[in-house]
Amino acid sequence: MRACGQPAQPSRATWQHGCVTAATHSTLFPQVPDSADAVLEGLDPEQREVATALHGPVCVLAGAGTGKTRAITHRIAYGVRAGILHPSSVLAVTFTNRAAGEMRGRLRQLGAAGVQARTFHSAALRQLQYFWPKAIGGAMPRLVDRKIQLVADAAAACRIRLDRGELRDVTAEIEWSKVTQTVPADYAPAAAKAGRESPRDPAEIAQLYAAYEDVKRERSVIDFEDVLLLTVAVLQDRHDIAEQIRAQYQHFVVDEYQDVSPLQQRLLELWLGERDSLCVVGDASQTIYSFTGATPDHLLDFRTRHPGATVVKLVRDYRSTPQVVHLANGLLAQARGRAADHRLELVSQRTAGPEPVYAEYTDEPAEAEGAARRIRELVDSGVPASEIAVLFRTNAQSETYEQALADAAVPYQLRGAERFFDRPEVRKAGIALRGAARFGGNDSLLDDVVDLPSQVRAVLSGEGWTTQPPAGSGAVRERWESLAALVNLAQDFAAARPAATLADLVAELDERANAQHAPTVQGVTLASLHSAKGLEWDVVFLVGVAEGMMPITYAKTDEQIEEERRLLYVGVTRAREHLHVSWALSRSPGGRPSRRPSRFLDGLRPGSTATAGRTAAGGPGGIERGIPGTRGSAPKRAQRVPARCRVCGRTLTDPGEMKLMRCDDCPSDMNEGLYERLREWRADQARSSGQPAFCVFTDRTLMAIAESAPDDERELARIPGVGMRKLTRYGADVLAICAGQSPAESRDQD
Repeated sequence: MRACGQPAQPSRATWQHGCVTAATHSTLFPQVPDSADAVLEGLDPEQREVATALHGPVCVLAGAGTGKTRAITHRIAYGVRAGILHPSSVLAVTFTNRAAGEMRGRLRQLGAAGVQARTFHSAALRQLQYFWPKAIGGAMPRLVDRKIQLVADAAAACRIRLDRGELRDVTAEIEWSKVTQTVPADYAPAAAKAGRESPRDPAEIAQLYAAYEDVKRERSVIDFEDVLLLTVAVLQDRHDIAEQIRAQYQHFVVDEYQDVSPLQQRLLELWLGERDSLCVVGDASQTIYSFTGATPDHLLDFRTRHPGATVVKLVRDYRSTPQVVHLANGLLAQARGRAADHRLELVSQRTAGPEPVYAEYTDEPAEAEGAARRIRELVDSGVPASEIAVLFRTNAQSETYEQALADAAVPYQLRGAERFFDRPEVRKAGIALRGAARFGGNDSLLDDVVDLPSQVRAVLSGEGWTTQPPAGSGAVRERWESLAALVNLAQDFAAARPAATLADLVAELDERANAQHAPTVQGVTLASLHSAKGLEWDVVFLVGVAEGMMPITYAKTDEQIEEERRLLYVGVTRAREHLHVSWALSRSPGGRPSRRPSRFLDGLRPGSTATAGRTAAGGPGGIERGIPGTRGSAPKRAQRVPARCRVCGRTLTDPGEMKLMRCDDCPSDMNEGLYERLREWRADQARSSGQPAFCVFTDRTLMAIAESAPDDERELARIPGVGMRKLTRYGADVLAICAGQSPAESRDQD
């Protein structure tokens, strides 16, 4: 006999023989475990350690595909079922509504309904709405969904003209400022310290930011960042309210902890108070949102802040084949920086699969056609379209693949489009199914059907579903795909619960809608690498993996380059079995084949030269018990030579002045005509690449080029803001313009 709440001993047979699988491969409608011990069945030793470590601070370092969501949901469910945790006292926090909905669905299936699983914003908004009358009084300001119009109005008030791209960029800077708790007056130095390249002069950004805040106050509205800021302010100022929340929530779980911003971390600290009942889960190697203020430092410093923490490493990869895992490990083996020092070496638990396929094309349309052709072959061979994804670096690349798939008669869905249960056809289908469940005895459509799937097919036939899909793509096909997903869900539901009725299915759909737990839609997924985080497919096509796109052109610093590498790592680890990696030598047919495969593939793709590797500091999977430790000494940074004005010799500290290598008030010898020609060329480049103009070169860099008028690549490379990537991509054009030629003339001479 063992004491109540103590973990059962693991059964080796339950995890060593392949029974542990990725979350999406679990049974669609599993039976609720009949006891706390049953919740632990099927977990591997490290996952079991996570599930049973219910006291004190716990840090879970979980590699891609290692079952982190499985581990933490079983942890919560085990605590609830063992009577150690009360469901209403647990708050599980993640970053997207989809992830929160999936977590709620899993907890419900494990018999732990009642646990709150929310995003940071959702949890804070509920608290703010509840306590606003007590803390502030009166009606809470209206929450605005989008900032763009408010930023436009702020720009008009400042008499600053912004085009659509600049509006988006300024809005992003305002959001970054707020999540890093930076006020308008401190924007310029904070942006410089963080290495951000502002889309406009930092002083202008600060002015626009201040005006934006004024516009919000005048209209009595708040934005999503204000929800967190105001909640933090209330908890800091009103100890009685803070204690009331702490009395409600006594145990916290934070998923994707590597993506926490300083503002979210502050809110978490206020929720916790002096307690340490906290479990965080993350992977520094999947930090891909630093541009929004996310930082892995909170994850990497967790043991320093909580010396007694239990640290569990999950490295058994149940998602991907050894071949895919080998490529993923190889990508990180060449990484540098703090996150790379804590990387985890994944160990695939699957049988061997095919090697990744690498393909080179003459241009982007040819690359898209090649991918669509291969996808058509896969679908024809029996691979479900829903198990195939095409992942790209920027949303602008989507259109080419949409057209290529449509031409190949392959159904597709865009990731990030309207949520499944919000689609009009799904809402109408739900109403029809609910009506049939209530009054089916009077519906002639149901006279000759007896089983649940047949009933659903009969009802949905009145909404446009047919046994065969409509030809082609477009809105008609998308509506059919939505209804077909409901038909497939009914079949799975009936197979899992043979005695289920139409009313039972309607109740299940309601639960799924509340949790945003959508069924699978039969179509190839098109998604950006950022939006693919947290998802997985049997077959993944990573496209556009060329210099200038991966890493993206405007990634300049070592930190930005490393984040691009991590983004590719996330893309690779989305694949379970088949991985196709491709790139194009030019953007359009007939273009100059000046591109090369991404540097990240060096030494990994056939025929390329390897870069010196490094071992994983993270070590193998396992458990580290918390013992107080000492902080190691930080490595010394290299001394930087101060930048000095080339006119008066004064030391420069302003980033803009450092780019020009002179003080703003020192005389300029800029060639105005050259500057205007460079600006016209930059506008053309921005339009053709679909990027903001400042991502090509900033105004300051163009001014510096126009002042120095370089004669060769060596002189051009000395100008701040012209790194090797931009020198390779734009150097020939810029030097041609400086020489009085057009870029086209220069290429003709070459």
